[in-house]
Amino acid sequence: MTGLGIAITALSVAVLVVGFLRHKQRAFPSYGWVGVVIFVTAEWLMLRGVEPLATYFTPVAWTAYLLMLDAAVFAVVGHSRLHDEPRRLAQMAALSVLLWLIFEAYNLRLQNWMYVGLPMSWTWAAVGYVWSFATITPAILETADLVEAFGWFKPARPVRFSRPAEWGMVIFGALCLLAPLLLTRPTARYLFVLVWIGFVFLLDPINYRLDLPSLLGDLAAGRRSRFYSLFVSGWVCGWLWEFWNYWASAKWHYIFPMFQGWKIFEMPIPGYLGFLPFALECFVMYVTAAWALGLIKAGKRELSAIRG
Repeated sequence: MTGLGIAITALSVAVLVVGFLRHKQRAFPSYGWVGVVIFVTAEWLMLRGVEPLATYFTPVAWTAYLLMLDAAVFAVVGHSRLHDEPRRLAQMAALSVLLWLIFEAYNLRLQNWMYVGLPMSWTWAAVGYVWSFATITPAILETADLVEAFGWFKPARPVRFSRPAEWGMVIFGALCLLAPLLLTRPTARYLFVLVWIGFVFLLDPINYRLDLPSLLGDLAAGRRSRFYSLFVSGWVCGWLWEFWNYWASAKWHYIFPMFQGWKIFEMPIPGYLGFLPFALECFVMYVTAAWALGLIKAGKRELSAIRG
């Protein structure tokens, strides 16, 4: 199954590379080449078990990926998050840590994954945790930026939901997030999928009503590109997360009580579908958190490096 995983990961990345080469309009920025050098060096050292790269390979690889990805976005459309708004990207990375800790808190009860191979020193283990968590939201949104830059997804007929339907989504999302906490732990361990979708239903209608960037707002405007680009991003990032995790010395193992005999890398096969709604969650949770902290204002419908 490892061979199949490598093939799917390579094909997913190849789609991005081909799309980039077809749509590239300007020179690849120098910081992107820095990312290439960092990634190739880290990969070479990790495969030879050289420390500390073997232990910290996951955050190093994702940092290099973000440099390469942002440079690719800039080369396609002439603007990007890191190039244009590095401070905003740093804020996103900090929020990414806090937002992922919500899922870690759920995992304390549901026990769906565990970490192994961490440094003995709590300080150095914390460095790995924070660094890794800081790359999650930026990776999802930057990958979606690149996919959206390709122009694959065209506008379509607007879709609007009634106010009662929106409130129904909020209530459904709240129930999804409460159920794993209220049911018995043996039952709740089967229900982490509700956490992967709950925040989308809970928060996106609220973001829409606050006139913030939202998926419902996109649908009402006939825009499909962000929704589908996030789906593609979740797919690509999901395979990269599991691929890079598989070879690293410090890694996570999935221990939820389903499909343990059906693994590709460390993830049971059905789990890869969870990365698609997780990408939507990264977007809606970031919007809500950034608004709550005053980082974005109501009335700002756009939240992407892709403009115009």
